[in-house]
Amino acid sequence: MSFLIVILSLIVLIVLISYFKVDAFLAFLLVSIGAGLALGIPPERLPGAVEEGIGSIMGSLTLIIALGAMLGKLVAESGAAGKIASAMAGWFGTKHIQWGLMITGFIVGIPLFYGIGFVLLVPLIFSVVNRYKLPAVYTGLPMLAALSVTHGFLPPHPSPVALVALFDANLGVTLLLGICLAIPAILLAGPVYAQTLKHVKATPVTLFERKENDNQYRTPGKANSLISATLPVFLLILVTVIPFCFPDMGERTSSVMTFISAPSVVMLIALAVATYTLGLRQGRSMKEVMNVYIAAVKDIAMILLIIAGSGIFKQVMDESGISADLAGVMQQLPVHPLLLGWLIAAIIRVCIGSATVAALTAAGVVMPLVAQTGVNPNLMVLSLGAGSLFFSHVNDSGFWLFKEYFGLSLKDTFRSWSVMETIVSVVGLTGVLLLSIFI
Repeated sequence: MSFLIVILSLIVLIVLISYFKVDAFLAFLLVSIGAGLALGIPPERLPGAVEEGIGSIMGSLTLIIALGAMLGKLVAESGAAGKIASAMAGWFGTKHIQWGLMITGFIVGIPLFYGIGFVLLVPLIFSVVNRYKLPAVYTGLPMLAALSVTHGFLPPHPSPVALVALFDANLGVTLLLGICLAIPAILLAGPVYAQTLKHVKATPVTLFERKENDNQYRTPGKANSLISATLPVFLLILVTVIPFCFPDMGERTSSVMTFISAPSVVMLIALAVATYTLGLRQGRSMKEVMNVYIAAVKDIAMILLIIAGSGIFKQVMDESGISADLAGVMQQLPVHPLLLGWLIAAIIRVCIGSATVAALTAAGVVMPLVAQTGVNPNLMVLSLGAGSLFFSHVNDSGFWLFKEYFGLSLKDTFRSWSVMETIVSVVGLTGVLLLSIFI
């Protein structure tokens, strides 16, 4: 009976979000309370479970996601992202322009949230297409594949960061493994698959083009833009690798490294550097930089609430004891835990559309399985991330963004965008399963 309640809860969650268009946070809250009562949690304990669920997940995430949003907003507002994009397009030339756009999408996609990155970079695709008379979908898909991969696989994006916290994984290790998976996923879903799309007819819109930076501010140089935008990635990699290279560090040095390697500290250092290099140094006052940061936090308010909602659902599953029972049943299935996690996330993604909701909902179901089977938590994070990108279609805002910006028919949008997302997802899963052999 308990398993039936969980299945019905997931169905209700999907229906509320996809059919009735209920906000994801409210849907999580309502379904979690209903599931808690149905699973026998005393009503007087439910408010405490709700608060504990929010606190357990948001305590370690709020700083990282908020600081990451501030950095991304400043990278966009300062013109650094545009500078990186223009430089890449120039370096690679017309013949290899796809590769330049793809690398640009990957670099810019690391600090920027997907929606911001899409709106920021699509005009660059169109300018390249118009200038060199190239097919729009063939030219632009590699860049958007790179953006999608960073959104699903790599910290400091909200979903991977939240999954790292839920599974008690290592942010730096997850980032390194995610980059290893990202490279083949982007190559196959981008330049390789795009070869089949040269004849897709597109009529790119001229609306929605981003505004140019205010002339009163200087635009940062290429090196400054690149270093400031990617500093969190290099810092995370550095503090992850150093302990392996120098295992005999003294106690004091080790404690300093532990402090610096905390993801929130890494993000704070990167933001402090960018405040000067992309803000004050370019002519903005401290107040103007802070206004950028305030706007960034407003942009991610609902994302934070969705993550909080997933924490409530997880806590209800734990409080009721159903998580342990589910783990026991799933452990008996002839399916690898990483494949099972990917499959659950993929099913929810297809039903709901939101990659973030899909990954976090699946996490609440498979979390006890990770503890019982001993599967690598970093790989489970990436498996759920890959599953959450599977087959984007009409219930996903990204699908419609791509369709409308490129002026495609539904058929061609499915053929290009939906297949690209599916390739990214399947290649990601394949890479996770291969890594699990060695890790």
